[in-house]
Amino acid sequence: MAFASPLLISVPRSHAPALNRRCIRAPIMANSSEKSTRLVTFLGKGGSGKTTAAVLAAQHYAMEGLNTCLVVHSQDKTAEELMGCKIGNSPTECKNNLSIVRLETSKMLLEPLERMKKVDARLNLTQGVLDGVVGEELGVLPGMDSIFPALVLEKLVHFLPRVNYRSRTNFDIVVYDGISSEETLRLIGATERARWYLKYIRSLAEKTDIGRLTAPSLLKLAYESANLNDGGSSDGKTSTEIWNDIEQILEKASVSFADSSKFGCYLVMNPSSGASIKSAMRYWGCAIQAGTQISGAFGVGSQSSLSIKELSQQFSPLAFACIPYLSTGSSLDWDTIINSLSNDAKRILHSATDDSQPSVRFDTSQKSVTLFMPGFEKAEIKLYQYRGGAELLVEAGDQRRIIRLPHAMQGKVGGAKFLNSSLVVTLR
Repeated sequence: MAFASPLLISVPRSHAPALNRRCIRAPIMANSSEKSTRLVTFLGKGGSGKTTAAVLAAQHYAMEGLNTCLVVHSQDKTAEELMGCKIGNSPTECKNNLSIVRLETSKMLLEPLERMKKVDARLNLTQGVLDGVVGEELGVLPGMDSIFPALVLEKLVHFLPRVNYRSRTNFDIVVYDGISSEETLRLIGATERARWYLKYIRSLAEKTDIGRLTAPSLLKLAYESANLNDGGSSDGKTSTEIWNDIEQILEKASVSFADSSKFGCYLVMNPSSGASIKSAMRYWGCAIQAGTQISGAFGVGSQSSLSIKELSQQFSPLAFACIPYLSTGSSLDWDTIINSLSNDAKRILHSATDDSQPSVRFDTSQKSVTLFMPGFEKAEIKLYQYRGGAELLVEAGDQRRIIRLPHAMQGKVGGAKFLNSSLVVTLR
């Protein structure tokens, strides 16, 4: 356990995302004038059945009458073979209520660049230099595979408070099959982490000569290119108003990932593989660190009732069920497959979560904070404090999260112990 006290930007948060004990029906409505689209994704070790679970979930939602889109962000052909149809770079209807699209980062670069060119033509910031950039010549740099899919998913899901999309498709469910669990976790935590960087950048822009000189033009270019407001123009807005708008937008998106009625994140594992089970447990803790909840867990493949019982106990309080392993070597009868799903599996796919067991619990009488951190050991967790003991920064699983302490509990860490997958931190 490590403790430190360097400067860190404060992120106001009244509480951390909750973790569920039991499942409740999510408010997903196929026929509602003000419906919200739910984003669903899966975390697990490579080869554990993430793509199988994503395809099966998409088929199930579509057969339930929900307008569903399966988003595949990989060159792997597994989803295409399981679906039995070609996957293109724009949503294409594969069957009733089910569309599918493949994300390719090199192609996703083009639209934001064209939008920047149009804004630059009006603002004349680069004096025509940007207009000479040929998008098709640009390659994909590390990190882009997380950033650009987030922009595409936002168009499908509408987490951000935008209006008047040029081409808006109202899906009830968007199922995202990411490149890897690590990249998906980065995407989940991106908006919250971006808020930290935003505060530093804003401070630099407002308190330095070069920032005051260049920031207003660059800010307008980025703001209008991203089309963050309803009119697509920053005319009449001060830099302070634009900064505040961006902060509010990021906060809204961050809250959406903690809302299980808008975002469903599930674990998948191969029940016969110890490594796969341990990885799923680890991703559970990593998801909490990234700022979201896990809505349930799936074992991919037929197992004995004893195995199901053991895994259910191991992943308690998560709801657990098995789903079938699907072979890509033959044509699949999806009606039969979906009808054979257990009621538990179907219930989990539609489940939201409650706060009966929060991932963070405060005990003001004992001045202690209990952090539920499955998949981690005490030696892997590092604690840091900033702002005179008003916050607790938790580092684990290559993720950092800030926990704002209640006023009555603020103080320095006096000790910590690890018990039943939870870290209990005592303050003094």
